[in-house]
This record gives sequence, C-alpha cells and structure tokens, in this order.
Amino acid sequence: MSTDLTTDLNALTHLEAAVWDLGPFLPEGSTDARSGLLSLLGEADALCLPIEARRGSIGGIDAPALAELLGLVAQVGDRLGRASSYVELDHSTNTGDEARGALVALVQERATAIGNRILFVDLEWAALADSRARELLASTELQFCAHHLESARAARPYLLSEPEERILAEKQVSSSSAWARLYDETLGVLTVDLGAGPVPFELGFTQLQSADRDARKRAADAITTALEPGLRTRTFIYNTLLSDKYTDDRLRRYPSWISSRNLQNEASDEAVRALIEAVTNRFDIARHWYATKAKLLGVPRLADYDRNADLGIASSPDTIAWSDAVDTVLDSFASFSGRLADEARAFFTGHRVHAPLTAAKRGGAYCSPNVPSLPPYVFVNYAGTRNDVLTLAHELGHGVHFALSRPQGIFHHQVPLTVAETASVFAEEVTFGRLLSGVTAPADRLSLLADHVEGHIATVFRQVAMWRFEDSAHTARRTTGEISTEAMADMWQSTQEHLMGDTVQITPGYRSWWSYIPHFIHVPGYVYAYAFGQLLALSVYQKAQDQGEGFASRYEHLLALGGSVSPEELAATVGCDLRDPSFWDAGLDLVAAAVEEAVVAANSYLAASATSTT
Repeated sequence: MSTDLTTDLNALTHLEAAVWDLGPFLPEGSTDARSGLLSLLGEADALCLPIEARRGSIGGIDAPALAELLGLVAQVGDRLGRASSYVELDHSTNTGDEARGALVALVQERATAIGNRILFVDLEWAALADSRARELLASTELQFCAHHLESARAARPYLLSEPEERILAEKQVSSSSAWARLYDETLGVLTVDLGAGPVPFELGFTQLQSADRDARKRAADAITTALEPGLRTRTFIYNTLLSDKYTDDRLRRYPSWISSRNLQNEASDEAVRALIEAVTNRFDIARHWYATKAKLLGVPRLADYDRNADLGIASSPDTIAWSDAVDTVLDSFASFSGRLADEARAFFTGHRVHAPLTAAKRGGAYCSPNVPSLPPYVFVNYAGTRNDVLTLAHELGHGVHFALSRPQGIFHHQVPLTVAETASVFAEEVTFGRLLSGVTAPADRLSLLADHVEGHIATVFRQVAMWRFEDSAHTARRTTGEISTEAMADMWQSTQEHLMGDTVQITPGYRSWWSYIPHFIHVPGYVYAYAFGQLLALSVYQKAQDQGEGFASRYEHLLALGGSVSPEELAATVGCDLRDPSFWDAGLDLVAAAVEEAVVAANSYLAASATSTT
C-alpha cells in the first residue's frame, strides 16, 4: 500500500457505493427513523396484551394454546428485533453521532420494558414438571419452537423469581449495555497517524500487513500511541463489566464465569475445557510457522508487529479493488454451490453490505442476522488487502447461513456461537481454495499459503490465547478485586507469550493492545467459539473435498436447519461426531498439515533464492 492511504481508498472501484439501505427495517410510510422505531415499539407493546392475559395459565395449557401464545411472543420478538437491529447497524457506521447513540438508548430502554412484560412465559414454562414438558414437546404444533423450549429448560437451575429477573433486565440497560456503548464510542473516534496525517484507526492494522518492516513498526507505534490516552478509561470499563458479570453469575449461581456462555452455546463446561486444553497443547504448531516466517523475513526473531507481514514476494497488486474482491468471493462460492453464490450475490444487489472506511465507523467486521422477516446484513472495513477479501468471504458465509435458516422462524433462526462460525470459516476455505487453484508461481503460492496458515493461527490459537486472557481477568476480578492497568497488561503479555514462546518478541507497546478487542466487552467468553467453529469447519471442508459434488446439498441442509437441533445433531448431518474425544485433535492435525505445507513451500523458496544469489 502506498503512503497516500486516502488516494488508495478512493481507488477501490465502487467501494463508495457499498453502503447499506436500512429502510426495510422501518414500517412502510415512516417519515424518519425515530417515528418508525416508535411505531415498531408500539406494535410490540400492543401485542403484549393478549400474552399477559395468559399469565398463570401455562401450567395447565394444551399444545395448540401454547403454540398460539408462542406465536404472539414471536411477533413481539420480530418488532423488537427489527428496532434493535436498525439502531445497532446505524450506530456502528458512525459511533460518534450522538443522535444515533440516543436512538440506541431509546430502543434498549423500551425493548427491555416490553420484554419484562412477557418474561413470565419463559419462567412458567421452566417451572413445568419434566413429564408435562415432554408431553407438550412431542406435539406437532410446537415443532416450530421445540428445540428453543428444550434449551430454555436447561437454564432452570439459574433462573430467579420474576421480580428479580425484571430487575436484572432493567439494570442491564444502565450497566453492561451502557458501558459497552461508551467503549464503542471512545474507541470509534480513534485515529492513527502513519506519517501523512490522521487516518481511521483500522488502517493502522492494515499497515501491519505491509512488506516494509519500518512501515509495520510505525503502524504498531501509531496504534499504541492512539490507545494510550484512553487506556485507563478502557481498563475501568472492563473492570466494571467484569464486576457486573460476577454479580449476575453469583446471583444466578453459575459455577464459573464461562458457564453462562457455555449454556447458551449448548456446550458443557467440561467440553469447552477439553477444547481449550487440546488447542493449548498444540501451540507448537503456531511457533513452527513463526520460526519459519522469521527466516523468510530475514530476521532472527519476529516482533509482534511482524506476525501478519506480507512476505513481499507475490506478483499480485498491493491493493485489490472492491469490485475484484466481490467477484472473487462470488466466483468462489459458485465453484462449490450455485445456491450459496446466489444468496451471497443478493447482499450486494439488495444493498446489504457496508464496506467503506469512514470516520468514527466501528472497527472490525460482523454479520447481523436480524430477524427472519428481514434478510441479514454484512459490515466490513475494506482496505483492499487479501485478508480483507477473506474477511468479506467470512462474513458472507455467516450471511448465507442466516439467509438459508430464515424459514426456521424466530425461535430457530440463529445457531449457538460454537456452530455459527462453521459457515464463515467454510466460506473462507472455499475462497482460499479458489485463489490457490489459480496460482502457479512458487512465490505467489507461498504468499497465499502464508496468509492461509496465519488465518488458522489467528482463528484457532490466538483466539484460545485471548480466551485464556479473559479467563485470567475474570478470575482475578473475582478473587483479588479491581485490576490495575499494569496488571491487565501483565496478564495479556503472559497469555500471548504462552502462545508464541520464544519465536516472537512482545514489544512494550503491545501490552496495551488487549484494550481494542470488542469481544471482551460485548460477548464475554465468545472467542473460543472461533476455534470451535474453525476446527469443525476444517473437518467439514475436508469431507467436502473427499466427497465431491454430492456434498453441497448436505452442507446446504446443515445451514438450513439453523438452530432447530443441537450442535451435535447439526454436525452429524455432515458426518462429524463432536462427542468423539479425538475430534479436536483431528481438526488440529488438519491445521498442522496446512502449516507443514507452507513450511515446505517456504524452505523450497529459500533454497531456490539462495541458489540464485550464488
């Protein structure tokens, strides 16, 4: 990427047009966002009346009546979901806009109050005797929400009384949600100075992929400089959220800080610990690549800002135009399944992708599933790198998953986080395979293989290392009290060094980089789901390679099931057994094989380069 980053961004063909249309979220005829949101909230409010009329009756209700009641609950969820998705999507494109922030607060407060009115439905359902619940779940009338109802009963040991549940729901608006919004807004306005004046914060991370080591060092220093002024504030925000979660977990009697996340993911604490242990025990896979990359870069040891460096050997252009990125991803999807390609194409024709880097835009990338009455939307920060192309594929993988599962309805539209990453990682694999098949030059092939294994390392090993940081932070906050900024940095450095060993030097500035990762703030404990999904997706992709064309329909069926069955049942539809203790090791073997392929290519390239210079 050239020094004039602004010029480079403007050169990305049609990128400026890749902004989403949020009009479909609001009722037809809405004169402005606020009136449309109030209309949706008003509809949800009115729908609560017939639901409230059934208070106290669920214990003696029959299946048709319960199905009718849950149909009304679904309609409330639809209105609240439309309003919530609108304000979250709108706010993420400009976190510095106070008016958008005010709409977030309006919807959160009203939605919480409305949700509290029908909270009794879940509580009365959970209170039913097991025999009565099994009888109702066997009825055909409740199949549209059966798995949801089964999962809800799993939370029975941790539910409180209705007044207590209402208090906790009300409290969340002014506690965890408010602190998360403050975090987003303080981070969203950050910029970095890379030598030509301030540019969006995300561009600093793009420059960490530069082939120029001096440019990477400048970018790392600029990121650290940008993070420094608000570091104590972000430490306080995180401490407050750690304490808030501890309060909730203690009141609900969860055995550990991660138990609530595991319950939502339909994974046992033991199974998650087994995954973490399996990945941690194979950190040597990442170190093997880092040692090889140091040789490729001609340095005795990588610095933290070298890990994702471009090798500078490929003949492809530094900047990939947006239109080329879109074509690459759609062609890749089509090479596996025409149906997946058609669903992905609809994101662009339907104005459901937001891609330009703009001032105060939230960092990172995500796919918003929305509610089944609306299609999903994708959010990326596109700066024209190969990694950005794979990120687009990743988020569109999520998007296609949500698009295919829409017929499942609001109760089964979404899947647990552990399975949600499968479609996104599979999409990356398909796109990478397509890119690699078109490359013959050894240097270009090595460059792509390097990007590929670094994606594996980031998604499997780095995410587990980050989970271990979270584990340290939550445990320390519960046992020793508020954590200082220095202690937070020590925990971050320790868990990162455990991953990288002596193959990567942690620089002093990197110690503050924990503070820009939004997952810690928004979804505590989430990051292990990336490793779960990556290893599952690699296994699924391997089966696709082995079985050929006939596999596409089975994979589409898996996606279309949404959350209507458990993760184990979903995986079984494509021949994967999550209950097999060796499953994770088998997935890690696939990662190790990919790394070894890249190492072999690297050694061949180094040998050839040495020969040509003698």
